[in-house]
Amino acid sequence: MPNAPHKNPQYSLRILSQAMDKLKYIADRNGRSANKEIEQLILRHIEAWEKAHGPILFDDGFIPRSRS
Repeated sequence: MPNAPHKNPQYSLRILSQAMDKLKYIADRNGRSANKEIEQLILRHIEAWEKAHGPILFDDGFIPRSRS
């Protein structure tokens, strides 16, 4: 299936060079790639959101692009 959604969709991120350099420094100290460091930050953010607001269930009509 050439047009099937990828299991791990890609997302381009625009970020200031200085911030990216610092992120890479932190990632290196954590034994991760910058990509994996960003992934961990996103997962922690989602966890904090759900702790404060409840689970994200997509039952309010919102359809993420990765599922459309």
